[in-house]
Amino acid sequence: MSKHLEEFNEFRTRMNERILDEDHAAIKRFFGVDTLTYRDGALPVKTKEMLGLSSSMVLRCDDCISYHIIQCRKAGVTRAEFFDIFSVALIVGGSIVIPHLRRAVAFLDELEQDEANKKI
Repeated sequence: MSKHLEEFNEFRTRMNERILDEDHAAIKRFFGVDTLTYRDGALPVKTKEMLGLSSSMVLRCDDCISYHIIQCRKAGVTRAEFFDIFSVALIVGGSIVIPHLRRAVAFLDELEQDEANKKI
């Protein structure tokens, strides 16, 4: 796993555990609702993750973008589908999304390279 991906996953996991260890009911409930939202329902996980990615790009949250790129790959989103998602985010969010698009593509490239290295 690339250093960037490893650091992202490690920090996210460590801090989520740290936050949930505080045993704050409202925060735990919010985290729980987030988890429930991305389960299969009327919409499959893949669709929900694509919606999450597009929304995260419009809201300009790089951590959320990275997380949803990882989850989208796990759900089977193809490179062509990613670029359709990016297109929707650009049209909805406007040119302010472009810097986040750059980082999203760089992160996707890194993730795909990591996947390719595992297959060798």
